[in-house]
Amino acid sequence: MSKRNLLAVALSLLSLALLWPGLVEPVLTIRATIELFGTERELTNETRSVLGAIRSLHESGNDFVAGLILLFSVLVPLTKAALLVPIFAWRSTPSAYRLSRVVQAISKWSMADVFAVGMLIALLVAKGTANLSAVAGPGFYFFTAYCLVSNAAFQALKIDEPVSTR
Repeated sequence: MSKRNLLAVALSLLSLALLWPGLVEPVLTIRATIELFGTERELTNETRSVLGAIRSLHESGNDFVAGLILLFSVLVPLTKAALLVPIFAWRSTPSAYRLSRVVQAISKWSMADVFAVGMLIALLVAKGTANLSAVAGPGFYFFTAYCLVSNAAFQALKIDEPVSTR
């Protein structure tokens, strides 16, 4: 196996190690307050992880949104990682090349990167509002690191197109 593909394997394993805490650790704490008769009252103070947000959305009847987050932020990254095993097992075969193309296609539909950027935007917007505060939790940093390392892993992956024997 080439050094480049060994790097891709190492980065993929690291990205999986980062994904789990990124899903279960608190991602964002949002606190909303209102000043009423000279006293500040707390309206809400919620901390959520990605999986906790999916669960909350499901429990509140927002199954479609919960399903989208589950699919694109959990299942797609896990599927991409699972497909790496046969890609490296069958390296330099037509099957490995086809699977690597599938992984590239799936990667375009992964919302993990978009989710991390969306969380950052929510954090920045909340910081700019007087009665709303947002604090990024450790899950945000793990999830962002997962996105970066996972992208680097798939950039490093090199599966040569097999030579056709017509």
